[in-house]
Amino acid sequence: MSDTSVSTGESAHLRRTLELALPLLVVTGRRLWEHPRIRDLYPEYLVATHGVIRASVPLMERALERAQALDDPAAAGLAEYLEHHLDEERGHDDWLLEDLEVLGRSRDEVLARAPSASVAALVGAQYYWIEHYHPVALLGYIGLLEGYPPTIADVDALMTRTGYEREAFRTLIRHAELDPLHRDDFDEMLDRLPLSPEQSAVIGLSGLYSINAFTRVIVDILEQAA
Repeated sequence: MSDTSVSTGESAHLRRTLELALPLLVVTGRRLWEHPRIRDLYPEYLVATHGVIRASVPLMERALERAQALDDPAAAGLAEYLEHHLDEERGHDDWLLEDLEVLGRSRDEVLARAPSASVAALVGAQYYWIEHYHPVALLGYIGLLEGYPPTIADVDALMTRTGYEREAFRTLIRHAELDPLHRDDFDEMLDRLPLSPEQSAVIGLSGLYSINAFTRVIVDILEQAA
């Protein structure tokens, strides 16, 4: 990809849009990672994240079905991407359950807990856009969740603060290693996608909404320590 496409393409446009609101999520996330009770809050973060990640494959499967039923070039390009990306995302919810088991939280305990309203709001908006507007909206959500992974240094610092063993951080480590590659694939796909102005706008709307909704998920966790 040329430097020009990087600076002016649809992926760069999405990044610029997300970065309008991203500081809110970054600051809130830092409040969590640096909280004096992070040892207690980290398992709660994993439980909330599991509530989000368990919906990733079903969301993409539904978006794929909707895209295949539509007759427009953007839907066709989205379907091609999702057919490939679905296999890359399968089983990530199981990774989180394995990490939680290291922390003494059984699978049955985690699965018996109703996800919070903030988790439902984050994920549920995507179902609405997929069903009632256009499945391409899901790309704003994917662009956020895969576009800004933790670094290995971030994870190492979190291990130090919590005192938990490395096995409790396998999901974060895997995403730190894999998501930069997934982000590159995502950006290349988005730059090729023949989007209408309306489709481009809803991708940005979905991404901005997801930042605010994910921030609310983290605020809920912080409020447990109040």
